[in-house]
Amino acid sequence: MNHERTNAPEERRGFSVRPVNLRSFVTRSAVVLGLLVVLASCATNAPQDTWQPKGPNAKLIDDLQQPVFAVAGIIGIIVFAVIVYVIWRYKDRGQPIPEQTHGKPALEITLTVIPALILAVVGVFTVRAIFDLARTDDTELVINVTGQQWWWEYDYPVQNEWGITQPIITSGQLVMPAGTKVLLRETSRDVIHSYWIPALNGKRDAVPGRIHTLRLEADEPGIYAGQCTEFCGLSHANMRMEAVSLSKEDFAKWVANQQAAYKAPADGTLAKEGEAVFLNQCVRCHQVDGLKRADGTLAIAAPDENVWSGAAPNLTKLMTRNTFAGAMFDLLRSACRDDVWKAESAEFGAKYLAGVDETCLNVNDLRAWLRNAPAVKPMYANPALLADTNGKYRGMPNLGLSESDIDKLVAYLLTLK
Repeated sequence: MNHERTNAPEERRGFSVRPVNLRSFVTRSAVVLGLLVVLASCATNAPQDTWQPKGPNAKLIDDLQQPVFAVAGIIGIIVFAVIVYVIWRYKDRGQPIPEQTHGKPALEITLTVIPALILAVVGVFTVRAIFDLARTDDTELVINVTGQQWWWEYDYPVQNEWGITQPIITSGQLVMPAGTKVLLRETSRDVIHSYWIPALNGKRDAVPGRIHTLRLEADEPGIYAGQCTEFCGLSHANMRMEAVSLSKEDFAKWVANQQAAYKAPADGTLAKEGEAVFLNQCVRCHQVDGLKRADGTLAIAAPDENVWSGAAPNLTKLMTRNTFAGAMFDLLRSACRDDVWKAESAEFGAKYLAGVDETCLNVNDLRAWLRNAPAVKPMYANPALLADTNGKYRGMPNLGLSESDIDKLVAYLLTLK
């Protein structure tokens, strides 16, 4: 038999290897990289842009990351260029394998020392920034923040210097005065969450049984969007938050309104009928401070009996907020929302404090939520799947409301402002 050997490994294996066209590869890579850069630059007004700090804490982080990204970018370009050059300069042209050497002490020391020095310099500034961001001795306003699937609760303890003479409990939007050092005391009622409003500071975990602090301060009045950044279940992506910064004068007005007594709807109105629906259906979980039953007793919500986390959003002044359902939906229609969000600093406070009225209410999303909340926001609210939570819901269940009941509830909710 004639046994012939071949010098082409690809022929022995039964397939051919196409040579790499380096010029084509580099060209395509450059095109893809360019497209990525262009796409990354498309958002001109992204509400969660980490490169647009709006307060001193976020600026401290930005001042640190800008030079780090610049140095890393320059080094990356140099390394990429060297790799491309080496691939091109020393590509296989049939030449013999060069002599293999091991050990270049001078080069190895250089390649070790230079990165170490860069990291040391970055480390010094990073440690200083960490300690600056952790300060609490200059706090001017304290707000307790509690996360639960899938919304945030804000509890303003008594602080007489701000006119807060009784606790204020709200949700969806954190309201604070501009130019003020605000300390958030964070925790969670169920699983780990993470609070992050990039325009005002970095992120901080909210952990059950622990208190973590986070400093916020906004330079100017406005609304600053954020997002839970710790995976926490079905609607993690829908667990949002907004920080509303008001002038000190407007913040005082907001505080006064939040503490104002409950005003019951007038008898014989659709809103009054909606109050009865609320008492029959919603008060099992949701609190409205000052709301009374027909016998004159205060209606006290009992979310601990129905909700796994033991809490549901306090709706006392619902229509003074711009969002609902864990800030997933806007209470304002798009045009009215834009009017508030895009307002100049001098006009923002008055427009925000005007709240939500019938002409600006995002009635479609609100009705869809009341009709069947789990259909529009994924939640563990199926009665057949509650064995693991002792029959308690994680999220708002389908209440089976009629369209007539929804009409009445919407009319009633509009009075909560």
